[in-house]
Amino acid sequence: MNHEPEEIIDAEHELVIERVAAIDVAKASGKVCVRLPGKSGRRVSRVWDVAATSGAVADLAAQLRAQRVQRVTVESTSDYWRIWFYLLEAAGLDVQLVNAREVKNVPGRPKTDKLDAVWLAKLTDKGMLRPSFVPPQPIRQLRDYTRLRTDLTHDRSRQVQRLEKLLEDALIKLSTVATDITGVSGRAIIEALIAGQRDPKLLAELARGRMKAKRAALVEALTGRFDDHHAELARMLLDQIDALTGRIDTLTARIEEHIGALSETPTIGDGPDPDDQSRLGAPPAGDRAARRDRRGEGVGLTTIERLDEIPGIGPTAAQIILAEIGTDMTRFPTPAHLVSWAKLCPRTIQSGPITRGGRTGKGNPYLKGVLGDAATAAAKTNTFLGERYRRIVKRRGKLKALVAVARSLLVVVWHLLADPAARFHDLGADYHTNRIVTQRRVRNHIAQLTALGYRVTLEPAA
Repeated sequence: MNHEPEEIIDAEHELVIERVAAIDVAKASGKVCVRLPGKSGRRVSRVWDVAATSGAVADLAAQLRAQRVQRVTVESTSDYWRIWFYLLEAAGLDVQLVNAREVKNVPGRPKTDKLDAVWLAKLTDKGMLRPSFVPPQPIRQLRDYTRLRTDLTHDRSRQVQRLEKLLEDALIKLSTVATDITGVSGRAIIEALIAGQRDPKLLAELARGRMKAKRAALVEALTGRFDDHHAELARMLLDQIDALTGRIDTLTARIEEHIGALSETPTIGDGPDPDDQSRLGAPPAGDRAARRDRRGEGVGLTTIERLDEIPGIGPTAAQIILAEIGTDMTRFPTPAHLVSWAKLCPRTIQSGPITRGGRTGKGNPYLKGVLGDAATAAAKTNTFLGERYRRIVKRRGKLKALVAVARSLLVVVWHLLADPAARFHDLGADYHTNRIVTQRRVRNHIAQLTALGYRVTLEPAA
């Protein structure tokens, strides 16, 4: 127990503000509440409805600026908050977005839009709201591209699953032999089936690469009842897969262009440093030799390439991470703040002498998804992160071990983005083994053997 008083300094968003406004957001309109100092010394709240249109919100922004409002709070209701946040932010107002779950009214009071807006304004002027993270506009645009690419990739995977289901209906067991039925060999075989070829031996001859060694298995797997209606449906599914692949490739090219443009647009400080070697984008595809040289020398690496050095994270994952958390780590003062925002650490629940961990929460699904994939890949490597997974999985299980590795990955990402000159350095799979105190380990083993009823005598090896 700590009997000495502890001083806790308020954060910037917790300061008491004199002139505030709050908006309870709905689909077609918003309930606006402005709290200003009154003539009698008491604060006065004014509440009215504003239509959720660009013109009405722009007029509201001009009115709030005329009233010298210092901060505006917008409740994050679905996607309806965007028109309010974007236009008020563009007008130069200090706008904060807050989670609707954290601004619930006091239980026992009536629930109306007007009372909700007044309550939101009262919480704002007393600095009791924690704003949500909203990245700047260039990062928001990049995020739109990466999120759509992720969604289309999932859609393409569903189309491939439908194709596999169709082949199973035709008694074609191609997926038991080929890892990817839409690969070079699988695609050639399916195209031949659609064209009318039904001879399993001739179809098996279309195998390429390592699939040639599986010819006998292919002949058995391709013996089925593939008819004309299967061919028509397979053609539709392949066309859908090709269309999605084309859109994904277009988005990938646009993402690379956008990241390259971001590297030329400074968001912090007065301007770009001519000696700064930490560009965001990747070099041209033909400059692979120069990229390898820079990796070896440690100079001129882009942000994507520095993140690519982390086990489990590739260029695509690095692009998604940048789009979700941005490049300005001053928004997250410490790695713990970023990890907590991403919901990759358990919530601390302490009451009296009892302290326990709560649920991690949902968090950002796109960020948690890519970090989960990266953690799964890193767990299979002979690195510090891989060994960390293997140490934790023994006592906590696979899911918690993957969350722990994902948290470690995000901490590494924070340090790399906070320091443009930093590079990833693997501590090695033997990091923990080399740091075990020998005498402590000896004492532990002796205690375990003694508890089992043995008398231990130590004799040094020659």
